[in-house]
Amino acid sequence: MASDPLRHDAEGPDPVCPLCLRPIPADVPQSRHHLIPKLRGGKGGPTVLLHHICHKTIHKTLRETELARSVNTVEALRAHPDLAPFWAWIARRPPGFSGKTR
Repeated sequence: MASDPLRHDAEGPDPVCPLCLRPIPADVPQSRHHLIPKLRGGKGGPTVLLHHICHKTIHKTLRETELARSVNTVEALRAHPDLAPFWAWIARRPPGFSGKTR
């Protein structure tokens, strides 16, 4: 069975989530985030590999319009005042932590 090219597999070192700065082991839930939402013109645009909980938190917190217009870089996501407390909180959890999004 071929591996999913959008997921990290067991080959090589674990990538690091650019938002919470924790490693993303191959066996933890992970997903790709389109920096500009697909429905707002980002199909085929840049993506970043994130922990699934980090990805869910982005979409639970921000509207796609806001993501497309002003929060469309890793730096903007890390600095956003509604997300920054979550990044600080989740950074203290183990890489496999996947509790409910706050």
